[in-house]
Amino acid sequence: MFQNIYYGKRVLITGHTGFKGAWLSVWLHSLGADVAGFSLDVPTETNHFELLELPKKIKDFRGDIRDRNALAKTIDEFKPQFIFHMSAQALVRKSYLDPVETFETNVMGMVNLLDLVRTRDWIDVAVLITSDKAYRNDEWCWGYRETDALGGHDPYSGSKSCADLVAHSFYHSFLKESKTRIAITRAGNVIGGGDWAADRIVPDCIKAWSKGETVSIRSPLATRPWQHVLEPLSGYLLLGAKLYQNQEGLDGEAFNFGPEASVNQTVSELLDAMATRWPGVHWSVPEGFEVGGKEAKLLKLSCDKVLFHLNWQAVLGFNDTVAFTVDWYRNWLESKSNIYEFTLSQINRYCELAAKKNYVWIS
Repeated sequence: MFQNIYYGKRVLITGHTGFKGAWLSVWLHSLGADVAGFSLDVPTETNHFELLELPKKIKDFRGDIRDRNALAKTIDEFKPQFIFHMSAQALVRKSYLDPVETFETNVMGMVNLLDLVRTRDWIDVAVLITSDKAYRNDEWCWGYRETDALGGHDPYSGSKSCADLVAHSFYHSFLKESKTRIAITRAGNVIGGGDWAADRIVPDCIKAWSKGETVSIRSPLATRPWQHVLEPLSGYLLLGAKLYQNQEGLDGEAFNFGPEASVNQTVSELLDAMATRWPGVHWSVPEGFEVGGKEAKLLKLSCDKVLFHLNWQAVLGFNDTVAFTVDWYRNWLESKSNIYEFTLSQINRYCELAAKKNYVWIS
């Protein structure tokens, strides 16, 4: 898989205790990589990272991405060949409550990382994860391309567009002629088992439904390109592998990772699909549900560039995405004892489906 490039390699994940970071840690560990993570702390009381017992399987460094010295100490001790930068304040509503922390974490975190990367040419690859919300969202009916304008009406989106610009600036100022190859990735509306963050549709539902409660829904008609967490992760891993091989047309570029255009459903449609695999659940839409910040109603990406350069496509359709997600949470609720094994089984099942479609990264 990924031409066995990650086997035996030292891979650092910033934000490894988060939802996506924990999934990536499991996948890389299963590929035989020597995995380390750098994070401030676990993000929630119940969290995927601890349920997976990852501290027993990977190196667990703790520190604030805003603390350049702490990050430098970790990088110099572990000496990673690959870095996947995921550390972020990733919640839109929290960005309204604390915009300073959001900008400091997302912008200065990127500055600190790249300022260290540029002086350590033994780092082969850095894959920098930002967000689809880095685009200035005019709520077009077509997908945003990597050349479209960046921006952001809310502090989170603004911070992500700034981080994207920081990466672009560092590349052209310091890294274009270096041995280290970098790329920016943009993906959003990722769902899947193990996400416990506040103010996200799936975790909010699971927290309520696991107690037999009704969940309140803020924006039932908001449309999103829902994708399972393994979709962008497969893209990040493929991109990292191709950067390592120095494939032309990748270094310093930005790439969107998202589902097919048809996978673009409303929150209400997502809830209906989840309910088919979790009978008896309920939700409601209270009055004034948009108080506390306007949420975009429509946001989708064009993935033509990554299809052209990497031949990457999403594996799962909408129903499979929902099935993977709900099945994980039901296993957690009913079992609680085999979280790592079940998570790994979903990775393996995802790879089996990719193999049936002859996707290039499976070899």
